[in-house]
Amino acid sequence: MNNTTGKTSNHPQGNKPEADNRFYRQASFLISAGKAGQFPQGGMEIAFAGRSNAGKSSAINTLCDNKGLARTSKTPGRTRLVNFFAIDDEHRLVDLPGYGFARVPLQMKKEWEKLMTDYLSEQQALCGLVIIMDIRHPLNETDWQMLEWCHHYQLPAHVLLTKADKIKRGVQQASKLKTQKLIKEAGLDASVQIFSALKKTGLDQLVAKLDEWMKRSQSAANKRK
Repeated sequence: MNNTTGKTSNHPQGNKPEADNRFYRQASFLISAGKAGQFPQGGMEIAFAGRSNAGKSSAINTLCDNKGLARTSKTPGRTRLVNFFAIDDEHRLVDLPGYGFARVPLQMKKEWEKLMTDYLSEQQALCGLVIIMDIRHPLNETDWQMLEWCHHYQLPAHVLLTKADKIKRGVQQASKLKTQKLIKEAGLDASVQIFSALKKTGLDQLVAKLDEWMKRSQSAANKRK
């Protein structure tokens, strides 16, 4: 894993730090999996989960500087595959099926839950989960379910409050602080940040978090050898 440290050096006041996302720009589609037996094994991977309309695909595409990498479904909740993207031979990004259940049959929701539990409980390569939430209305019922799953499986979680460009800065900060407070009060553990795919706000923070997870996982793997 080369050159994965996000640049957060001093910049003139008012300018955003530049994110060194060159490592993630290497990502390319690897495979779509509909069941646990199809998941790639070995290496390290970080997964992204969130409501179908929360901006998950845009976040992945902004991270990788590739607008066509992760594609959105025209019907929320209809995508039932886990999509894997290879960064190199040892590192992957994973796009988990979006959860938007207002218009899908109960059986489809059950299939989603089984696929998600299989992935989170069995995928040994998983280093952490990025949970995508619309900053204007975070922490819906399924968001909480994702956080609780992370807690149960002792998996690091990072909340990405997306679409920040749609509200003013003061409202952004208020939403972030409230989200942090509610997660802490629930006895759960997750880092929280503000993000905008449109303006690339928070991209440097996201890169730094993913780098941290990858390096921690690599260190643990080295100790096991």
